[in-house]
Amino acid sequence: MVPMVGFGSKSLLENCHMSKENFPKQGERKKDKNRRRRKECIRFNADRLTEIPSGRLTDKILKAQKSSKHLRAPVAQTLIVRKQVDPETIKYFSEIANLFEGTTVDLEDRSVVCGNALEETRGKELELATDYIISPTLQILLDGCDVDHLCGFLQSSAKEFPHIAMDKSGSHVAETALRSLAVHIQDEGAYSVIESTLNKICQEIMLNLASVMYSQYGSHVLRSLLCLCKGLPLYSIEEFHVTKSSSILAERLNFKSTQSFGNKGPHLQQGFPDLLRYIIAELLKCARGDIATLLVDKYSSFVLQTALRLLAGDDQELMHVIPILLGCSEKNIVEGKFLEAIVVQDILPMLKDTAYSHLMEVILEVAPENLYNEILTKVFKTSLFEISYDHCGSFVVQALVSSARCQDQIALFWEELGSKFKELLGIGRSGVVASLLAASQKLHTHENKCCQALASAVYSGSEPPSCIVPRILFLESYFSCEDKSNWSWEMGDKMHVLGCLMLQTVFRYPSEFIQPFVTSITSLEADHVLEVAKDAGGGRVIEAFLSSNASVKQKRRLLVKLRGHFGELSLHPSSSFTVEKCFTASNASLKEAIASELLDVRTALSKTKQGPHLLRKLDVDGFATRPDQWRLRQTSKRSAYKEFVDAFGSNDTKSSGSNSIFGGSSGHCHLKSLKTLKNMKKEIEQCLAYSNAPSSVSQFSTAASSITRFGVSKHGHEKADRIVRESVELDMNNNAMRIRGQKRKEKMKTDVIGNSAAANKTTENAGDIRRPFLSPIVEEKKRRKVP
Repeated sequence: MVPMVGFGSKSLLENCHMSKENFPKQGERKKDKNRRRRKECIRFNADRLTEIPSGRLTDKILKAQKSSKHLRAPVAQTLIVRKQVDPETIKYFSEIANLFEGTTVDLEDRSVVCGNALEETRGKELELATDYIISPTLQILLDGCDVDHLCGFLQSSAKEFPHIAMDKSGSHVAETALRSLAVHIQDEGAYSVIESTLNKICQEIMLNLASVMYSQYGSHVLRSLLCLCKGLPLYSIEEFHVTKSSSILAERLNFKSTQSFGNKGPHLQQGFPDLLRYIIAELLKCARGDIATLLVDKYSSFVLQTALRLLAGDDQELMHVIPILLGCSEKNIVEGKFLEAIVVQDILPMLKDTAYSHLMEVILEVAPENLYNEILTKVFKTSLFEISYDHCGSFVVQALVSSARCQDQIALFWEELGSKFKELLGIGRSGVVASLLAASQKLHTHENKCCQALASAVYSGSEPPSCIVPRILFLESYFSCEDKSNWSWEMGDKMHVLGCLMLQTVFRYPSEFIQPFVTSITSLEADHVLEVAKDAGGGRVIEAFLSSNASVKQKRRLLVKLRGHFGELSLHPSSSFTVEKCFTASNASLKEAIASELLDVRTALSKTKQGPHLLRKLDVDGFATRPDQWRLRQTSKRSAYKEFVDAFGSNDTKSSGSNSIFGGSSGHCHLKSLKTLKNMKKEIEQCLAYSNAPSSVSQFSTAASSITRFGVSKHGHEKADRIVRESVELDMNNNAMRIRGQKRKEKMKTDVIGNSAAANKTTENAGDIRRPFLSPIVEEKKRRKVP
């Protein structure tokens, strides 16, 4: 028996793999040196646990970290007695690894081999799972075995499972086992044995819950276990661990639908709700023991965030869990007094801590409406700007604003932050401003005031409004310039991400509120417009402007400045989307110009990733071969769109004229109606697509189903049917002409080949030379020439 300190160390792993015969004497000194280095690493890791993060922290946070140090120190220094892996076992698993790497094993044979190999792990699960060389082979076995051998391995190693989960190598083995369980849940008769296995594992984890939660690797395994119990599918579990800040930002700014993992979340498979409730109940018991430590620890905070996201939509459970995490007593929770004055005083200072601020963001996102409103009024009211001034606190305010449920809450935010836009942008808190703009647009309130405040933050009344968009595009560069009145656009500079996102949000406002921004973007010089279009964020700003309620004249004023550069832009991956949007918003002559420019670079464009789609979408090949029919198709599509909007658009859409889809005058288009019209537009485009349709019946049926699906009234059904039928018949006639022309060419080509063969063929009688066979077309021409 060899004592082993720390599961992540390699001291034992390397020693057990090398016998004296295979390890030369020269390596003895190296081995001793490695052992000393590992001991130093172990001491360093233990010391690291006691480090205080840099930055100014409140006394409350310092006390919590000291408490966390005393709680975790024994965990890091616990001696785990572990056997060495014997040479025969090492050799056996080395042969198994070579078997899977060198040959292709049949699916049935693979399951048998994996099952037999797992039988050899009985009693040695801890040693093998924490071995950094053997553990990858063990992952392959757990991934390929049947559910009986998988559950057998987990039940046999249940007592050591917490230690395996907290090891660097072992955590990967534990994760693989849980993923395999998620796959086998759907197997018939497997649910009960999996539930029994998970129940046994959970009981062992709960005995070491604090240690697992504070562990870098153990907390990750615990989060996967929570997701599995919830019933999340395999791909969602993977996405759940790697949620990017860009995805969170897109959700907060309304550019992406919010992903819900709660009871109302989509694609949930069969889970283990009783086990989930059991784990969360144990988490809360642990939280009551030392709430201050648990909330400011990085890894335990991750676990709590996962638990809250999985409870999203379960208001009853959240009304119990969230107050406990905020430090409320059980007595106050029962009486409905969630937030007392003492609790509020404790919360505000802790918002400066990174781990706690992340947890608070999730709390605000999933909190039921009445609890959210109480947190807003009792904790954050009158302190929003002060909290926003702090780096971590600003993200909490962003989550708070983005989670607003009603217009009264937006009014509260505006009262405290509306006059502070310039200060917030100047200190780099543009995310707070962007969140307020997005929330205002989502709830349709204070939109005009937000636009005016944003414009006033970057220019004064004495300056021309043309400077607004450039300064927001280069927000950081502008506010870091000492002489802001003489700031100039530096060509080649990268545009500010949040500045671009704010402009995209602004262009979704009603047109009467965004005229200064419209004037500014249409006043840009041609080379500046090209620079904006080449940038990934800037291109999206142009796309947002072209999709806005600005007039057709204003949009074309910008489009003409890109004329001559569409071919160049199409070769850029991000700019190709801008080219497509420009084509959609253009008139007939400009569409033809864009298609012509893409035709010039067709060869190079077809070799890019985005090229084939763009060429097909704009039908560049059709423009090259039959430009007249291409123009006719574009005209028929546009007329069909307009007639549909005029006939079946909502009252809001009609009041906005041609603005909703094709650009036009001002008007406030309801979001739901706009989505419906976009879907209608897509359906019409599919009906009128330049394709070899099998029959007119299929296109008519597609059109009819589109009309029915979009809820068109009975009164307008005949008109809709007439519009689609006329457009489809026109397109069908064009297709029929094209198909007849192709068949005629193929027939003539075949006849020419046949004529040539017949002309060269001779018979035994020299005089018996047959006349070449003429095609029906040639014969018909000859007959017509005969008087």
